[in-house]
Amino acid sequence: MIFYYSKENLKPRQAKLQRLLEVLPGACSWSILLGLIFLSIFFPFSAAILIVAFYLSWIMRLLYSTIFLVLSTLQLNIEGNTDWMRRIRGIDNLAGYLKEISSIKFGLHWRQRISHKIHLHQLNELKKCKILPPASKDIYHLVIFPVIKEGRDILEPAIDAISRQNLNLKQIVVIFALEERALPPVQNAVRELEKFYKNVFFECMTVLHPAVVPGEARVKGANATCAAKQAANFFQEHQIPFENVIISCFDADTVVSPNYFACLTYHFMVYPGRQHASFQPIPVYHNNIWIVPGFARVVETGSSFYQLIESTNPEKLVTFSSHSMSFKALVDVNYWPVDMISDDSAIFWKAYIHYDGRYKVIPMYVTLSMDVAAADNWWKTAKSVYKQKQRWAWGVENFPIVMRAFLKSKNIPLYEKLRLGFKLFEGHISWATSGFILSVIGWLPVIFARREFAVSVVYYNVPDIANTIFSLGFFAICVTIVLSLSLLPKTKIRYRWLIKLGHAFEWLLVPFILIFFSALPALHSQTRLMLGKYLEFWVTDKRRIPPTSSGIQEGKIT
Repeated sequence: MIFYYSKENLKPRQAKLQRLLEVLPGACSWSILLGLIFLSIFFPFSAAILIVAFYLSWIMRLLYSTIFLVLSTLQLNIEGNTDWMRRIRGIDNLAGYLKEISSIKFGLHWRQRISHKIHLHQLNELKKCKILPPASKDIYHLVIFPVIKEGRDILEPAIDAISRQNLNLKQIVVIFALEERALPPVQNAVRELEKFYKNVFFECMTVLHPAVVPGEARVKGANATCAAKQAANFFQEHQIPFENVIISCFDADTVVSPNYFACLTYHFMVYPGRQHASFQPIPVYHNNIWIVPGFARVVETGSSFYQLIESTNPEKLVTFSSHSMSFKALVDVNYWPVDMISDDSAIFWKAYIHYDGRYKVIPMYVTLSMDVAAADNWWKTAKSVYKQKQRWAWGVENFPIVMRAFLKSKNIPLYEKLRLGFKLFEGHISWATSGFILSVIGWLPVIFARREFAVSVVYYNVPDIANTIFSLGFFAICVTIVLSLSLLPKTKIRYRWLIKLGHAFEWLLVPFILIFFSALPALHSQTRLMLGKYLEFWVTDKRRIPPTSSGIQEGKIT
C-alpha cells in the first residue's frame, strides 16, 4: 500500500483526522486520571470498586510479566554460549548439516539440549519453505552511527567492539552519520576514527548530513537516512545486492558483544521472511552503570526487562532503540521518516504498512550495551533521564499516523488492525496513568471516604485486598531484583557483594520512579501532542568517567 508516513503536507480531510487522533491519547489519559480523582472525592464507593478492579488487572499483568521475564532471561542464558559461526556454516550446507545434527545430541546440560531443539526446529522450518538464504560469505553488514555531540570517549568503545567480532570484518561497512552542525572537536574525533579503522573493515566512512534540508526536521532519522542513501550508492558500485545486506542503526554509545553480528547473520539466514523483518536484540544499559545514581540504574534496568518480556511475543514486538533490519526493506519503504523523533519504532510501522502487514520483528537473545543517561550531578542526571523517557514516550506520535494508515488499508486483516491498534493505544494510556493510580490515586477513596462508605463491607475489605495484591507485587519485585543483579556486568571492584546489596535496596525507589520517570514524562508527551506543541529532538547526555577520575579506582570504589 502506498502511504506517506508523516503528519506533514496532508490534505484538509486527512489533516483534521490526524489532529483528532493526536488529541485522543492525551484526552483519554487525562479523563481517566481526573475522572478517578472526581469519583474518589464525590463517589468514593464507585471509585474504590474501579481501583480494586484496576489493582487486580495490574497484579495479573505483573505476575504474567514476571513469568515471561524469567523465561526470557533463561532463554538469554541458554543462548549465551552458542557457537553461531558453526551454525552459519551449517546453513550454507543445509541438507548435510540438518542430517548431521538430527542424528546426534548436543551436550548433556539442559541449556544445550533446549538450544539444540530450538535450532533444529528453525532449520526444519527453513527447509520446508525452500526460501534459502544467500551464502554466509555473501552477506554484508552495514552499521550506521548517527553522531552530533558524542566524543571519542563514547564512539571508540562502540567501533572497537565491532572490530572484535567473531565474523569476517571485511563483510562489515561502518558509516559515521555526522551532523554538519556538530562542533569541531566532535568532527575531528570522527575523522580520526574513520582513518584508524579504514582498513579494518570492508569500508569505514563518514557521511556529512547538511544542517538544513527542506522537508526535514532535526531528528536522528534524517541523519541516518542521508547515510543510508550514500550506502546504497556504495553497494550498487560494488555490485552487492541489497537483499544480501543487513543494516544496523546504532546509537553512538552502543557496544555489541563479540558474537552479535554472527548471531544476527544466523537469524537473518534461518528466518524465511528475512527480507520483511527487523531483528531486535536485548538492550542493556551497562556501559556506565557503576557510576550513575541508583534511580537511573533502576529506570534503565526496567527498560531492559520490558524488552525481555516483549521478546517472548514476536507477534506484538516493535523495534526499539538499536536494532537491525533488511537493507532491501529499508530502501523499499524509502528509509526512516525524516520528520519524526521516534524513528526506531516508526520504521517498524512504516514497513508494516508498506508490506500490508507482512512484516515482523524477530527477537534475538543476544545483548548490546548502551549508556545510562548521565550528567555532571544528581539533579542534571534526573533531568536527562526525564527528557530521555519523554522522548521515548513521544512514540505516541505514531498512533495517529498508524490509525490513518489502518483506515486506508484494505489488505491488512481487520483483526490485525484491531489487535495492533489497541495494543499501541492501550500501551501508551497505561504508561501515562498506571503509575499515578498505583502510587497516589489508589489511596484517595479511603482518604475522602464518607460515613456511609466507611461502614460498608467494601471499605473494610479494600485494605485486605490491597495487602494481598501488594504482597504478590512484592514477590514479583523480589524476582526482578534477583534477575537485575544477575545481569549486572562483572567488575573487579572491591566489596562487590556490598555494592550489589545496595543495588537491591535501590528497587525501593520503584514507587517514586513509576511517577516521575515513567508516568509523568509519558503524560507530558501525550499532553504536548494533544495541544499541538510538538516535541523537538533532544540528544541524551552521555558521560564516561575515566578510571583515574571516576569512583572506581584500583579495584575499589572511592
